[in-house]
Amino acid sequence: MQEETRVEWRDWGADVFAEASERSVPVLLSLSATWCVDCHEMDATTYADPGIAANLNDRYVPVRVDADRQPRIRERYAAGGFPSTIFLTPEGKLISGATALGVDGMRQVLDRVAETYDEKGNEAGRVPRALSGDLPPAGEVGSAIEEHIAGQLDEKFDERFAGWGEQAKFPLARTIEFALKRERDQGLRTLDAIRDHLHDSVAGGFFRYAGRRDWGDLHHAKLLDTNASLLRAFANAYVYTGEDVYREPAEATVEFLTDDLWSGVAVGGSQGPGEGAEYWGKDPAGRGEMRSPRTDLTAFAGGNGLAADAMLTYYGYTDDEHAREYGERVLEYLGRELVDETAGSVVHYQDRGDVGPQDVLDDLAAVVMAFTRAAQTLGTGLETARAVADHAIDTLHDQGSFLDGPSEGEAMLDRPLRPLDGNAAMANALIDLAALTGEDNYHDVATETVGAFAGASHRIGVQVAEYGTAASRVVREPLVVQVATEPGSDLHRAALRVADHEKVVVPNADETVAPNLEPGTARVVGVDEPASDPEALMARVADR
Repeated sequence: MQEETRVEWRDWGADVFAEASERSVPVLLSLSATWCVDCHEMDATTYADPGIAANLNDRYVPVRVDADRQPRIRERYAAGGFPSTIFLTPEGKLISGATALGVDGMRQVLDRVAETYDEKGNEAGRVPRALSGDLPPAGEVGSAIEEHIAGQLDEKFDERFAGWGEQAKFPLARTIEFALKRERDQGLRTLDAIRDHLHDSVAGGFFRYAGRRDWGDLHHAKLLDTNASLLRAFANAYVYTGEDVYREPAEATVEFLTDDLWSGVAVGGSQGPGEGAEYWGKDPAGRGEMRSPRTDLTAFAGGNGLAADAMLTYYGYTDDEHAREYGERVLEYLGRELVDETAGSVVHYQDRGDVGPQDVLDDLAAVVMAFTRAAQTLGTGLETARAVADHAIDTLHDQGSFLDGPSEGEAMLDRPLRPLDGNAAMANALIDLAALTGEDNYHDVATETVGAFAGASHRIGVQVAEYGTAASRVVREPLVVQVATEPGSDLHRAALRVADHEKVVVPNADETVAPNLEPGTARVVGVDEPASDPEALMARVADR
C-alpha cells in the first residue's frame, strides 16, 4: 500500500521512536491490512493528498504496520477497526486514535494532536488499563462461570434475526460452539443465518461480518481465521444433527481453503475485495465490473493451526479424504517451517526472508490445538503438541495466566498483556493434552489459567464464550474415550462421531493413559465396563 501514498512511511522499530524523540514530534501509527478496503481507500485519498503528506512528514514520524503480520502491535494499539490511525508519544504511549479519516478530518486531527503534544510533551500520552501491569482479578473456578455465560446467550440472543447483539453481526464461531451444547437452537439458528447471509455461494468462503443487525451491509473480506473457525463450527453442528445443511457449508469451506487460499504449501491469510470494487465475487447477474481479489497468501502459524484443527475435525466426522490430506499437509508445513518441534517455539510467519514475531500466544494455542486434534484423529502429533505447550508454559505463563507474547520490544510491546481469549484457547488445548497424555500438570495449568480471570467472570460476555467452555471443562471434566485400537478402526471412528464436540478421543490408548484396558476395546472414562464394538460404545457414552 505504501507506493500509493506520498507519506514517507517507516517500518516499526526502535529507530522510529528514537527519531521521534530526537525531533520532539509524535509518531503516527497506521495499522492496515491487505484485505481492508478502507485502508486502500485512505491510501488513495487522504495519504495521497500533498498537504496531508507534507504535514505528516514534517510534524510526525509516520510508521506503517501490517496488522496481520504484527498481532502484538495490533492488540495494543488498534482503535476498534481498520485502518487504525494512532498517535503516540516518542515513548510509545497513546495520545489518541481513530479509524478511517478523510482529508478534512485528518487535517483537523493532525493539527489538534500536534498542538496537544507541543503543550504537554510526553505527558500527553497514556497507558491503557490492559497494559498497566495489574493482574486480572482471580477467583474460584466453579459452575457459576458457565452458568453466567450461558445466561448471556439468552440475554443477548437476537430472536428475530439470530446471532447475539442488535448491531453489527460477527460470526462468533466459538460462541456458536458453546451454544451448541447448551442452547442448541440458538447455535443452529445462528449458523443458518451465517450460511444464508455471510457465505459466498458463488465464489466460496465466508465474509468477515455484517454491518447491520439483519445481516445486511456485508464486509466482503474473507479471512482465514474466520473461515477455519466456521468450518469447525459447521462440522460440529453436523455431528449433533446429521443434517447436510451443516455438512455442505463445511465441505465447501474446505474447498475454499484448499483452492482459493492455498499457497501451494499452506493456507494463505486472507482474500479481500478487488481494487475499486465493493464486491469482487463472480456476479451471475452481470452487475458491475468484477475485479481480481487481493489475496494475501502469507501462511500464518495461528491461522494454519486453526485450519488444520478444523479440517481434521471435519475428517473425523465424515472420513473426507480431501480434508484429511490437506490437514496433514498444513501440519507438515507448520512442523517444517514455523514450529521448532524440539524447543516448542513458534514463528508467526516466514515470507521470502521476512520472519515474523516469535511465540505469539494465539499461535501457540492454535498449534497445540491442531496437533492434539491430529493425535485424536490420526494418532500422530502428540509430541509436537507437548513440546509447544511446555514451551508456552515455561515462557509465557506468568502469575497464573498467559502473556500474549514475550514482554520485549519497542514502545508498549514490553508491557505485559494477558488476553482473555488467548488464555481461554490455551486452557482448552491444555485440557485436551492432559487427557491425551495422562499428565495432570496440563490440567493444573488450565485450571489456574481459568481461575486467574474468575474474579471478573460476571463481566464476561458472549464474545468470549470459549472462556465458559474452558471453565466448564475444568469443573466437569470432558467426556474422554480411550480406544485401544489403531486410528481408523470402526471403534475409533465411532468414538470420533460421539455427539459431544468437547470430548477427547485417545486412540492407541496404552497403559500410561488407560491402565487395564484390553486391546481392541474402548473405555469411556468414568464408566467401568469397556466396549468392544461401536454399539456398545454408544451405550457406555449414554451411561456416563
